[in-house]
Amino acid sequence: MDSKVYTWTDRVFVTIVAPDWNTDSALIDEIGGSTDKSLTAQTRDNKLTAYKLVENGPDTGIFTGEITLIGFAHDADGDGDTTEGPTQTFAEGAAGPTDGYLGATESDGVTVSFEYTEDATVVSSSLIRWNVGEASFSEDAYLSSSSAVISILDPDMNMNPDTVENFKIDVYSDSDSGGIQLTVDETNESTGVFEGTIFFTTSDASSGHTLRVSEGDSITVDYTDHTLPEPYSTSDDIDVSATAVIGTSTPPLERAPVANARVVDAFGNSLAEVSVDQQVQIEADLVNGQDGDQSFAYLVQVQNSDGVTVSLAWITGQLAAGQSFSPALSWIPDASGSYEATVFVWESVDNPTALSDTTSVSITVV
Repeated sequence: MDSKVYTWTDRVFVTIVAPDWNTDSALIDEIGGSTDKSLTAQTRDNKLTAYKLVENGPDTGIFTGEITLIGFAHDADGDGDTTEGPTQTFAEGAAGPTDGYLGATESDGVTVSFEYTEDATVVSSSLIRWNVGEASFSEDAYLSSSSAVISILDPDMNMNPDTVENFKIDVYSDSDSGGIQLTVDETNESTGVFEGTIFFTTSDASSGHTLRVSEGDSITVDYTDHTLPEPYSTSDDIDVSATAVIGTSTPPLERAPVANARVVDAFGNSLAEVSVDQQVQIEADLVNGQDGDQSFAYLVQVQNSDGVTVSLAWITGQLAAGQSFSPALSWIPDASGSYEATVFVWESVDNPTALSDTTSVSITVV
C-alpha cells in the first residue's frame, strides 16, 4: 500500500507485484475478481471479497487498484452536521479495481491479502489514525497595509478525496479580539491542506476577509480540531493556534534602538559634572529601524548610589519610517552624590514592550 498510516477517509492505493499472473504479454491482465476470490481488503468491521486489481500496462506483472475509506458519522468541523464526507456506502460486492469503499473508525487498520497459491498468502497492513491539526501563517510579521495567507494542515478534514472542501476558522487581533470567521479552502482534491487569505485595515471595522489591526498587534488564528488521535475520544476537541505580528520583521529590540545617553544643559552642551539644584536634560539618540511608523514612550529613571529611584519621567511620540530623534527629559538633583540614569524605550507607558535595549549614563552631582 502507498502509506503506513491513513486517516479515516483516505484513498488507499494498492500495488501487487505478481509476474506469474502476467499471462498474456499483449493484454492487460487481472488478479482477483468474482471468478477468483483470492484477493480481499478489509478494515476491522468491513470486508471486500473477490476484489480485482488490474495490470498497470501490458507485460508488466504489476497490478494496481484503489480502495476508499469512508469513515463514519461524526461532526468533524463542529457545525453540528454529522453527514459530511463521502456519500458512498460500504458494499461488500464491489468488483474493483476502483469502486471499493470500506468503513473505517478513528483507530482502525486496513489489510489487503492475496492468496497466490492454495497454501501461501501475501498480506500488507496499515494503520488508520486521526491526526492533530497544525495552523500557521505564511510569514512571522506583516505590514498593516498587507495581507496574510493562513494554512491549516489536517488530513482528517479531507473527508472526500474527490472534492475540494472547506471549513471556518477564527482570526483575531489585539485591536479586534472578536475578529472574523475565515473560510479556508483545500488547496486541491485530497491534499488535507487548507488555506485562506485575510486583508488588514487600520481604519475600517473587521468584516468578511478583512481584519482590523494596529501597529504592534499580535494576530492569532484558532482552529478547533474535532478529530483527535488516542488518547483523546471522539467527543474531545482542542484549539490549535498560530500567531504573527503586525509590523516589520525587525528583531523586537531593534525596532527603535536608543544609544548615546548623555547629560546636557539647556543649550545641548554636554556636562561632565552637575550641581545641586541645576536643571539638566537627560538625552539620547533614537531611530526608527522599521519601514513604517512607530509609536514610542521614552522613559528616564534616575537612581542614587543606594539603588533608590529619585526620578521617573517619560514622554511619548511617534517616529516615521527611518526617522531619527533625540528626546530629552529634565531633572533637577536636590542632593550631591553619584547617580545612574537609565533610558527605556517602550511601545507605550501602558504597553511596556521594549523597542530597544536600555542605555545608561552616570551622573556626578556636587
